[in-house]
Amino acid sequence: MRIAVIGARGTIGKAVTNLLSGKGHEIIGASRSTQPGINIDDPVSISTFYNTVEELDGVICAAGNASFGGIRDLSDRQFQVGIKSKLMGQVNLVRYGISHLNDGGFFVLTSGMLSTRPWPNTSAVAMVNAGLEGFTRAVALDMPDEKRICIVSPPLIKETAEKMRKDSKPWPSADEVAQAYLEAVSGDTNGEVLYVDGYDVS
Repeated sequence: MRIAVIGARGTIGKAVTNLLSGKGHEIIGASRSTQPGINIDDPVSISTFYNTVEELDGVICAAGNASFGGIRDLSDRQFQVGIKSKLMGQVNLVRYGISHLNDGGFFVLTSGMLSTRPWPNTSAVAMVNAGLEGFTRAVALDMPDEKRICIVSPPLIKETAEKMRKDSKPWPSADEVAQAYLEAVSGDTNGEVLYVDGYDVS
C-alpha cells in the first residue's frame, strides 16, 4: 500500500515508517523538513501536500503540538497551540485528504493516554486528545467508499521518559508503540481507539 506517514522524523513516526517499510509498504515520510513537506498547523500546507502526492491508500499522523501547564498558568495562546496543531491539524488531514484516499483507504490519527488518565498540568493536552477521539468515533460514521478511520492512543514512550529524566522502565519503546499502528493498517477497525498492548487505560 502507498501510505503517507506525517511526522515521519519524530520518534514514533520513525518507528512506524521503519516497521511499515519492512512490511513492504510504500511509505511517503513527511514532516516540515521533507520534500514534499507538510505543516499540519497550516491548512494550505496540508492541501498542497495532498495535491503533490495525489492518491494514497492510507494516511498516518504522528505529529502535532500541545501545551503543558497548570490551568491558572496557561494562556489563551498556549491553549490555541494544541487546538490549531494537534487537534485541527489532524482533523484537517482528514477533511482535505478524504478525496485523495483510494476506495477502502484509511486514516490513523494519534491521541494519547492523557485523554483518559491525565496527569497534573495536562488539561490542555487531555482536552485535545479527548477531542480527537470523539472526532474519530463520529467521523467514522460518515466515511464514504469503504474508507475508515481509527486512532492510536500511546502512553508515554521510553525514549521520551529518558529525555524527561523519568523512570523509563514502565513504558514501551517507540518500536513497541509502532505495533499498534501496524494493527490499525492491517485490520479493519473503524471509529475505534487502539491502545498499546499492556497499556490500555480505558
